[in-house]
Amino acid sequence: MAPGRVVRETQLPGIPLVSRGKVRDIYEIDGKLLIVSTDRISAFDYVLPDGIPDKGKVLNQLSLFWFAKTREIISNHVIAGKVEEFPPLLQAHGDILSGRSVLAKKAKMFPAECVVRGYLAGSGWKEYQKMRSVSGVPLPAGLLESSRLPEPIFTPSTKATSGHDENMSFQALEGLVGKDSARKLKDLSLSIYLAASRHAESTGILIADTKFEFGILDGGIILADEALTPDSSRFWPAADYAPGRGQDSYDKQFVRDYLERIGWNKQPPVPTLPEDVVAGTREKYLEIFSRLTGRQNLEG
Repeated sequence: MAPGRVVRETQLPGIPLVSRGKVRDIYEIDGKLLIVSTDRISAFDYVLPDGIPDKGKVLNQLSLFWFAKTREIISNHVIAGKVEEFPPLLQAHGDILSGRSVLAKKAKMFPAECVVRGYLAGSGWKEYQKMRSVSGVPLPAGLLESSRLPEPIFTPSTKATSGHDENMSFQALEGLVGKDSARKLKDLSLSIYLAASRHAESTGILIADTKFEFGILDGGIILADEALTPDSSRFWPAADYAPGRGQDSYDKQFVRDYLERIGWNKQPPVPTLPEDVVAGTREKYLEIFSRLTGRQNLEG
């Protein structure tokens, strides 16, 4: 599939912009949110000058896939995922919005990331080596990097407005959102992860870990933001999995590795990416999308 146009930033005249994050531009229309996934990519807390062609479409379409697949477990924020179902004012911007946008309900978001880990990687592996636990969850001795955990664990984190999210204990989450809500968030997160992992494994993919965001709408908890994308999850090819080392991953690790290789000090100015790194990153995103969904079409 030939690369589409790179959309790094959107401008929708007459439609109020609510926020512009590292990846998503969020607008408000008629009391609803329009969430547009751009092709921006960040690494080490900086947005890079280059966009990755079609990245935003992968994020949006993969989220829509998982929102539909987990609907029996939990309701979500999706109102419409196709431009032709949007209000006429938005349809006028179909050339930009097609494939990369969702019209969503507004919810009061919980102030925490709900992380589930099925394998020991990333910050979880670092903490385990020091404490033999992750976010206060004790784990058996003798686990290796990338080891499959005896059972998935719930390890919430702060939702940082800048910098890195920080792991927190379940008790800290209870203090933040209340005991009843904390229990519900844990149960929902584990249920979604287990269902998603069963599907992913049937396609030859392991979900090492992932994070969810939930909100309150009409007195109930809904799943919002994104779901099980390469930006919010570690996806590993099952055929190459071997504990005791880091794993190849379908995400922006390809970009991080390049930035480490060139010795960037993680301070401005932010370097540009060579064409081969942009193309390689795009291929990673497209491959995980097609493997998980069985689709090639990014327009929905």
